[in-house]
Amino acid sequence: MVRPAHFGYNPETADNNVFQNADTNLTAAEIEEAARAEFDQMVQRLKEEGVQVIVIEDTPLPVKTDAVFPNNWISTHHNGDVILYPMFSPNRRLERRADIMEHLSQSYDLSIDESLLKYEEEGLFLEGTGSMILDREHSLIYACYSERTHVPLLEELGKKMNYEVVGFQGVDDNGIPYYHTNVIMTLGQHIAIICTASIEDINERNNVLNHLVRTKKEVVEISREQVLQFAGNMLEVEVADGPPLMVMSRSAYDSLTKDQLYIIKKYNKIVYLPLSTIEKFGGGSARCMMAEIFLPNLA
Repeated sequence: MVRPAHFGYNPETADNNVFQNADTNLTAAEIEEAARAEFDQMVQRLKEEGVQVIVIEDTPLPVKTDAVFPNNWISTHHNGDVILYPMFSPNRRLERRADIMEHLSQSYDLSIDESLLKYEEEGLFLEGTGSMILDREHSLIYACYSERTHVPLLEELGKKMNYEVVGFQGVDDNGIPYYHTNVIMTLGQHIAIICTASIEDINERNNVLNHLVRTKKEVVEISREQVLQFAGNMLEVEVADGPPLMVMSRSAYDSLTKDQLYIIKKYNKIVYLPLSTIEKFGGGSARCMMAEIFLPNLA
């Protein structure tokens, strides 16, 4: 997790992220202070729940308003691969930091893969585990296509990792593609939380559902209205003892029905946090703030 030195509304990303909102009476400094307070509270709560959290301080310069969302530029894997991703927004490309790689290399056996970054020059993008939901157990990539998630890169990554790509179009009520898959879908070991209503093509929808059924996921359907409250933007997190956590924002939790919560609680302990500032101005929520570590420890 990256503690923000700066945080705020990013006009470069707002064109295709309808979750962002610039309307406020707060000053830039007040927004940053509120975002850091939300971040610190989230880290403290996760640690209290037994989660191992690596906190990286954002660098003051260059200014990176979205540094709090590291999962878009990096993913880590059991074989030691650290994959870096091509980003839609030029100012978000500044978030990729060699010193973070160096920090991780002190504890983990890793190999950095920058092969996808060349596509930025071609205007092709794939924004990590924002663009993709990875089913690592069954070697599947779920992805909704958008200006930040391009098919050729999905196919290349699928071949590199030997994963099957389960792609689809996911759109909101106005027919606008969702900018990231992880705002409409969360995948746990036994559960899938997904807005299937956003997949309007019946064949694509059935293909997604068939893969979820085949991999024995219990499906929790969420609505587009719940998506706007970040009910799709959760992350299942392991702890040393007890059931895995399902980490989400307070707004996501408040939007869920009793029946939906009942299913989630069958498999997970729910942890919810106040993230309204980060959600409003950044257009992302709890899942976006966590980049999971799957790397092997150094011998």
